[in-house]
Amino acid sequence: MMERELSDEEGDRENLISQNARQNDAVKSPDHHNHRSAFRIEDELRGRVSGAARRFNKRYILAIFLPVVILILYLTTDLKNVFQMRVPSIRDIEGGGLLVNRMRESELRALYLLKQQEIELVKMWNYTTLVGGSNFSLVNGSDSVNVNSGSDNSVLEDFKSRVFGQISLNRQIQGTLLSAHESEASVDLSANYTDSSLSDWTRCKKLDQRLADRKTIEWNPKSNKYLFAICVSGQMSNHLICLEKHMFFAALLNRVLVIPSSKVDYEFHRVLDIDHINKCLGSKVVVTFEEFAENKKNHLHIDKFMCYFSLPQPCFMDDERVKKLKGSGVSLSKVAAVWKEDVKKPKQRTVQDVLAKFSSDSDVIAIGDVFFADVEREWVMQPGGPIAHKCKTLIEPSRLILLTAQRFIQTFLGKDFVALHFRRHGFLKFCNAKQPSCFYPALQAAECINRVVERASTPVIYLSTDAAESETGLLQSLVVLNGKTVPLVRRPARNSAEKWDALLYRHGLEGDSQVEAMLDKTICALSSAFIGSSGSTFTDYILRLRKDWGSSSQCDEYLCQGELPNFIAEDE
Repeated sequence: MMERELSDEEGDRENLISQNARQNDAVKSPDHHNHRSAFRIEDELRGRVSGAARRFNKRYILAIFLPVVILILYLTTDLKNVFQMRVPSIRDIEGGGLLVNRMRESELRALYLLKQQEIELVKMWNYTTLVGGSNFSLVNGSDSVNVNSGSDNSVLEDFKSRVFGQISLNRQIQGTLLSAHESEASVDLSANYTDSSLSDWTRCKKLDQRLADRKTIEWNPKSNKYLFAICVSGQMSNHLICLEKHMFFAALLNRVLVIPSSKVDYEFHRVLDIDHINKCLGSKVVVTFEEFAENKKNHLHIDKFMCYFSLPQPCFMDDERVKKLKGSGVSLSKVAAVWKEDVKKPKQRTVQDVLAKFSSDSDVIAIGDVFFADVEREWVMQPGGPIAHKCKTLIEPSRLILLTAQRFIQTFLGKDFVALHFRRHGFLKFCNAKQPSCFYPALQAAECINRVVERASTPVIYLSTDAAESETGLLQSLVVLNGKTVPLVRRPARNSAEKWDALLYRHGLEGDSQVEAMLDKTICALSSAFIGSSGSTFTDYILRLRKDWGSSSQCDEYLCQGELPNFIAEDE
């Protein structure tokens, strides 16, 4: 058995020696194989230890130099650009659909503007053809424009306005097309993209009133001589014009003007600044009825009643007016006309005519209503009036009304706006009785308004009207500029949250119809351009204020001026 075990060990040894022998390609003895095997194991252990040491040294070196390399890279490399990652936007995620839609909308808008420009260019062509017979010409390389003496300056202004509009429209087209390629910038399509050389040009320029050439007379009244103003015709606007003409008569006759009592006429002190008139003249030229009564010690008597108009009745006064005068404590002398004069056909009179017929030594005289009087028309109607003074105008709204109008404009309208007086109530019958009629259908009126708004290039209209909501609503839907509705702004009802009308409220003037009417006139008088109703004294008074205040513009006109209504109803 021991022999079998021994033979097994020798067999294993032989197998081990045989494997080592094959690796070295040599045959060794059993003793030599034992010695070599022991050294081989020792060498392998030594090799493993030295390999581990070398690996440890490499890791140590790497741990030292790696931070240094990272630091150098950090200092010398723009890591932001190296590692920057573009995050796709919503537009990109959606495959650029929004950008494509935006470009399409811009292109459609540009096409629309191009069509508008084509229409305007055709209008310009037709317009220049129309005025071709008036020697209207533009010469290349020259700044001169030839317009013969029979042509109005408005021809040139209209042409310049259209050219200006096309320049602006062209810049809008450019801005629209570029807007699709600007990711952040926005383009205001409603703005006038014009050259700097045209930035100060406007179609609705203020008119030069040439105040230096004004023809005037001095008003130096005798303190004890009075002209008692009597105004009968029409509403407040008529009475204000009547007062203005009375002032001219008082200046010619060297008399102090007496403002009528509120028992007989309107409460003028609520809408006018009487002291303003005296300050402008530098003396007491106008007195209230109460001041007159105090000066005369309540002995109120009109010594001489000389009527300017004889028809339809002397002084244009009916029995009711005479009763009102007597009811205010005024006694009258005989009412008689100095000449034959009809209110329906007034004759042109001169200063000499007035002095010859109305001069008197009596202390208090009256000449009746002079609203229709035609005395030195050009002299009376000139800007600033016929009387020498140091103000813009003598009869103007009170300070409270003027400030309220300015506050309303600052709150709702801003600097540039068109004012429209759209008279409708009772105007249909009145206008149709005239030749030609001055009452226009709403659609035709809107077309006329659009033309003025286009010339003025203003974003808003102030509407002063007595029209019903059905008409103003229709008008609002038809007034359009560059495809956008132009708002028609009216004075709102009082709201405690709004402070623009606080002055009227604090001074007890709120709700007074005459104060509100004067407020409307004042707002209209301060507008950039004004459209009035032909035949309305409300409009006439606004035009007088604009002329005196220097706010009249080349765009001011009557509604549909020069046109006939496209439809007129038959008479009753």
